[in-house]
Amino acid sequence: MEVKQIAQLATTLATTATNQAIGVAVMKKAMDVQASSATALLEALPPATPANLPAHLGQNVNTTA
Repeated sequence: MEVKQIAQLATTLATTATNQAIGVAVMKKAMDVQASSATALLEALPPATPANLPAHLGQNVNTTA
């Protein structure tokens, strides 16, 4: 291998590593934004209210229907 080819290979490897690091950083930032958005949506939900059903409803599941 010539010196010129070795220098080109080293430059290519350094550029590739930098591009991968940038891609990982962008992906982590996107995941953080998505997590905070999901948390905000969950906090915006109203609290669950118990259903006003008679006591005998919701006790059995019909598995033959």
